[in-house]
Amino acid sequence: MDLQAQAAGIGALADETRRALYEYVVSRPEPVGREETAAALGLAQHNVNFHLDRLVDEGLLETEFRRLSGRSGPGAGRPSKLYRRADREFAVSLPARRYDLAGGILAAAVELVADGMELPRALRQAAHAEGLSAGRASTRAAEEGPLTATTRVLADHGYAPHVVDDVVSMSNCPFDALAQKHTALVCGLNQAFVQGIADGVGCGVTACLEPEPGLCCVKGRVSPGISPGISPAS
Repeated sequence: MDLQAQAAGIGALADETRRALYEYVVSRPEPVGREETAAALGLAQHNVNFHLDRLVDEGLLETEFRRLSGRSGPGAGRPSKLYRRADREFAVSLPARRYDLAGGILAAAVELVADGMELPRALRQAAHAEGLSAGRASTRAAEEGPLTATTRVLADHGYAPHVVDDVVSMSNCPFDALAQKHTALVCGLNQAFVQGIADGVGCGVTACLEPEPGLCCVKGRVSPGISPGISPAS
């Protein structure tokens, strides 16, 4: 999660005028122009222009240019600047939560179950595969060392990891609400996902279920001979 960009985008809607403009634009079935928007909300044209472009700058709206008359050629007039909702999604959660990630893993597990795999194995396999992909996407293992690279990937997924005495503890659970309601299922998924990250980076860490108040239920046990490196929390 790019917290700065996400917060800036959502923060732009704290302004009452910008929020009204955004809500109007996204409620329309087709892209809308500045004049229509100003008339619909009873706002001054120059004020609408400024705020609409601010919403574009923050990634909340996108623009296109089109002649509203439908005509082309000489005399058809200049194309109008039209606004529509951007495809980008915004979500800020503090502490970090990744229910979208859990949903994707569960959906992948359901597909495996439909192919005949037993549910517990399907969940572990889907979670490990997702973690493996995230770990393999890390490009800094060579320069930082595998353990530090692993903790950085965990940090990117909201775990807030720190290494003490060859143990990777995590101060946050990205699946907290789900884990409280479906503890065995989600904690098992969590363990397999963390193991997948470590395996994907190529780090000698074993993900273990070791619940402790105030921490994620998973801890990473560092294999002998692996340098703890530098934790993102340091």
